[in-house]
Amino acid sequence: MKKEEIIAGLDLGSTAVRLVVGQKSHSEGKLHIIGASEIPARGVNKGVVTSIEEASASIFACVEKTEKMIGMSIDRAWVGISGSHVVCQESKGVVAVSKIDGEIREEDVERAIEAARTVTTPPNYEILHVIPKNFTVDNQTGIKDPVGMTGVRLEVDAQLILGLSSQIKNLTKSIYQAGLDIEDLVLSILATAESVVTDRQKELGTVVVNIGGATTSLVVFEEGDVLHAAVLPIGSEHVTADVAIGLRISIDAAERIKITYGNALPKEINKKDEIDLKEFSDIETGMVSKKYIAEIIEARIEEIFDKVDQELKKINRSGLLPAGAILTGGGAKLLGIVEVAKRRLRLPAALGFPLNLSSVVDKVNNLSFATATGLVLWGEQVRRESRNGRALSKFSGGRDTIRKVRHWFRSLIP
Repeated sequence: MKKEEIIAGLDLGSTAVRLVVGQKSHSEGKLHIIGASEIPARGVNKGVVTSIEEASASIFACVEKTEKMIGMSIDRAWVGISGSHVVCQESKGVVAVSKIDGEIREEDVERAIEAARTVTTPPNYEILHVIPKNFTVDNQTGIKDPVGMTGVRLEVDAQLILGLSSQIKNLTKSIYQAGLDIEDLVLSILATAESVVTDRQKELGTVVVNIGGATTSLVVFEEGDVLHAAVLPIGSEHVTADVAIGLRISIDAAERIKITYGNALPKEINKKDEIDLKEFSDIETGMVSKKYIAEIIEARIEEIFDKVDQELKKINRSGLLPAGAILTGGGAKLLGIVEVAKRRLRLPAALGFPLNLSSVVDKVNNLSFATATGLVLWGEQVRRESRNGRALSKFSGGRDTIRKVRHWFRSLIP
């Protein structure tokens, strides 16, 4: 196995750093995962780096653990970026077709996308992705791929994904300090969707909801296009905090109770069912009703889905996505969460496990690894597109920032 053939995806979350390594299986024609590991994250809060030293140490430890697993060094990775600083913005690009005979080429499409990129962005924000939604050739609208068509004027409607410059730089510094190079920065929820959603679901209309430790990310697809993306500052850690406050116990004991007995459907639990707090902590005593714990959990999970529904209302898609909601992330492991999602979002709902993969690593089928796995799939797609001679501008939004930080970091090395 050559080092050039492997693709690594790094997910720097608020609670854990996860790294997945894959390679293209020529015999099966799909991606084969050869390694996956995770360690607790430090120096990250709500998707934002709060200590470069601690974040860098966490990344280094995770890379080292994965390298031992796969038996080779990892020197570059596709990196997920998240946090509530990420925003979406609509944009339009217009260019004249360059060829005299009016035939539209790849270069014209690239220029149109580049024109959409030149829109005025909020101060201190940088473009992470330019996602073309549809094209207009002269007056013909709703075109998905205009290459080869004839016209004199080409327009593109695009979705811009923007991130705060300072947060992007802090993230990239942390990764370079850990000795890892960056292929590109990818909005985490877009990578997650790459691994858990089918093309048909994207066409019909779906929302992917990734419930992490400190944040919940979502992306909405319709007719194959990204309609909306958002990062909400609420996650499964808030559920743990609620249990700790409700039961007046330590946060560690609350986390263990949530993992062992967590359920978002109190109506399915017998009132007489109780747990002994001593089972989870030496300093706690007393019996607590399982139903009461479930009521605490249900209230917070309902709040999370209500906030997701508020985002859907912004784009007039509340209760109107036929392919429903796909739930993933560590917070989606709670029992009964799918039923709560169906009730609060008024949509079909299911858990999202990675698709089109083969693996010898059981962890890859864990909901927590959906983003890291999606980053590997994203990297494979970019490689495939570049091999076919297509340069996809939507994949290269953050590279200017990466180049600047790389140059700055290397200038410090004697």
